[in-house]
Amino acid sequence: MDTLLSIGIGIGLAAACGFRVFVPLLVVSIAAHTNHLTLAPSFQWMGSDGALIAFACATAVEVAGYYIPWVDHLLDTLATPAAIVAGTIVSASVFTSMDPYLRWTLAVIAGGTAAGLVQGGTVVTRAASTATTGGLGNPLVATGELILSGLFSVLLLALPFIGIALVALALLFIARKVWKRYHPPAAVPAGA
Repeated sequence: MDTLLSIGIGIGLAAACGFRVFVPLLVVSIAAHTNHLTLAPSFQWMGSDGALIAFACATAVEVAGYYIPWVDHLLDTLATPAAIVAGTIVSASVFTSMDPYLRWTLAVIAGGTAAGLVQGGTVVTRAASTATTGGLGNPLVATGELILSGLFSVLLLALPFIGIALVALALLFIARKVWKRYHPPAAVPAGA
C-alpha cells in the first residue's frame, strides 16, 4: 500500500509541476527539511538548506514572471520542457521503496507525462486567455495556476488520498480540454 500511495503522490506532485515548475519542488523541500517527508536516498539533498533557498528563489522568480505581460508567454515556452524534467525529478524523489530502474522508468513515463499534460493544458488556457482578452486575463490565469499548484502539492503531502483524487479529476478535465482543442467534433453534412 505504501508503494501505491507513493506512486500516487509522486504522479500528483509531477502534475502540479505542470502548473508551476518550482512550487511542488519547494513544497517537497520544505516537507523534507522539516522531517515531514522521507525522500528516496539519492534525493536527500532536496531537504538541505541550500536546496530550500534555491527552490524558494526560483519559485519567487517564476511566480513574478507570470504577472509580467509577454514574459508569461516566454515562460510558457521554457516551462514545458522544464515541467517535464521537474515532474520526473519530484516523482522519483518520493518513490522511496523501489528499485532505481523501476523508480526512474515510472518517474519518466508517469511523472513526466502528468507534468507535460498539465503544462499543455496551461499553454492552451493562456493562449485562449490572450486571444479573448488581449492578455488582460492572463494574471487571473496565472493566479489560478499558482493556487492549483500549491493546493495540490500541500494536499498530496497532508491528505494524500484527497490530493490524489483531486489531481486525477484535474488530469481528466485537462485531458478532455486538450483533446477537444485538437480533435474537434466532425461536422454534420448539410441536409442530414
